[in-house]
Amino acid sequence: MSNDLNRCEFIGRLGKDPDVRYSPDGAAVCNFSLAVGWKTKEKEGVEWVRVVAFGKLGEICGEYLTKGKQVYVSGRMTTRKWTDKDSGQDRYSTEIVADQMQMLGAREDSGSGGYDDAPRRQRTAPSQRPAPQ
Repeated sequence: MSNDLNRCEFIGRLGKDPDVRYSPDGAAVCNFSLAVGWKTKEKEGVEWVRVVAFGKLGEICGEYLTKGKQVYVSGRMTTRKWTDKDSGQDRYSTEIVADQMQMLGAREDSGSGGYDDAPRRQRTAPSQRPAPQ
């Protein structure tokens, strides 16, 4: 399986405001859907992509994203199995588990920050960088 890759990247607009909930241990779980357009010579359309973000990234998504905002999201695709309460039948949901999010568009439209859940690398101050040769 070392040659396999589960990586998805999307740019789209939120269909509605994100839904943020908290797990029993206090971690944020943010769900939202992106409208992602596509186009060929003959036709065009929209696909809806379900996204979930956990922890700090989930908190940030819940705080800064709103309906209509354009964002870049990357992560891995996963499918969950669950049982419908009404019918008792097994159901499946495919979604992207986000590990990076970048707000796009004009500053007043969607901000300009990018966020991911990876640890930050320590940056070198400009005065500490080696001089170019």
